[in-house]
Amino acid sequence: MGLDIGIELLTLIMFGSLLALLMAGLPLAFVTGGLACVFLWVLGDARALNIVPSRIFPLMTNYQLSAIPLFIFMAAMLERAGIINEMFDVIYKVLGGVKGGLAAATILASTVLAAMVGVIGAAVVTMGIIALPAMLARKYDPKIAMGSIMAGGTLGILIPPSILAIIYAVVAEQSVGELFIGAVIPGLLLSGMYIGYVVLRATINPKLGPPIPLAERITTREKIQLMGNMAAPIALIAIVLGVIFSGVATPVEAAGIGTFGAFIVAAIHRKLDWQTVREASLTTLKASAMVIWIMFGATIFVGLYVLEGGQQFVQGALEATGFGPWGILIIMMIVLVVLGMFLDWVGILLLCVPIFVPIIRAMGPESFGLGSEADLVLWFGVLYLVNMQMSFLSPPFGYALFYLRGVAPAEIPMSDIFKSALPFLFLQVVGLVLCMIFPQIITWLPRLVYG
Repeated sequence: MGLDIGIELLTLIMFGSLLALLMAGLPLAFVTGGLACVFLWVLGDARALNIVPSRIFPLMTNYQLSAIPLFIFMAAMLERAGIINEMFDVIYKVLGGVKGGLAAATILASTVLAAMVGVIGAAVVTMGIIALPAMLARKYDPKIAMGSIMAGGTLGILIPPSILAIIYAVVAEQSVGELFIGAVIPGLLLSGMYIGYVVLRATINPKLGPPIPLAERITTREKIQLMGNMAAPIALIAIVLGVIFSGVATPVEAAGIGTFGAFIVAAIHRKLDWQTVREASLTTLKASAMVIWIMFGATIFVGLYVLEGGQQFVQGALEATGFGPWGILIIMMIVLVVLGMFLDWVGILLLCVPIFVPIIRAMGPESFGLGSEADLVLWFGVLYLVNMQMSFLSPPFGYALFYLRGVAPAEIPMSDIFKSALPFLFLQVVGLVLCMIFPQIITWLPRLVYG
């Protein structure tokens, strides 16, 4: 036998060393996996070594997870085929005449983009390259321009098909389809709040977001022709989400349909060549490998922690605070937000969800005024997704802030990028609170679809 460490001390050492190594800039996948193996050795439990294969193998053979590379590939193909640029162009010309129209167009385009692309970085970077120069050239307030790009970009986590929802469903042993459907209304709600905020500010003070000059506007007939260009990609999204929601196909099958459809869309736009396919495949390989490795590492780490009695310790600690079920839920949400400032989303998911979901289940649906356990688990899942959006915008380490930094003009200081995120962060908090107070926002649509 190795060392005998109490769970309180173990919690401190495990999560302390995790944070220290991440602060040193080491990649999450190898930090979690490496630390887990070190602790297995230190705790010296021969039985515990079995965790490594027993936690990794179910992930390797998990059917649901095969949707991840497929959705990433679909997104990469559409991006390479130049669909995203065209889409922004169309929405921008249609909405350009409105005050704050370009910022609204950016958020709207990002919402549609989120339905194609389950990955955040792509949306923020792409919109940063296309939309930011367009808005700055037309004398938009840089803070509104940057805020709308970052806020719109983070919708990719929430609006299906989102990669995060697939991983969450696998870890929490839940239906991917239900999570997708539950996330639709909160996603549209947030998108609507962002657009409302931008248009309102531009209406009060037109200097912040002037409409485009009359010379650049186009007739209604041209608008309809432009919409025709977008028919193929929009039809693709409609088919992919349609087959999931109607229950005709599982999310994995839908991802297969989407990937095939992406080839066709690229061919229609005359962008289907060897180069495109090769680049899309490389993007997919890199992104999927990163996600899967983090899953391997973090799942061993948490598995060890739970085996050593971490689950009971966290549950006991939360109950000892003396708050009721709502208090505990709010603490969980705050913990997720704080972690979101430092860790990346796959990591947070794998570290917290296996510990939080059983605690929420134990409190029972009646303590939150919900009808069934299925409703409870679904509600918590979507709350988690809404919360994770905030992690992308929250300084100091929000990913979206740095993605945008990479493509924003050099003369814009980092502090401005931070400031531009704050109003949208506030809107996300409002959205999260609304979803907590009115669980129907989340549970209504899945109940309607699944009865």
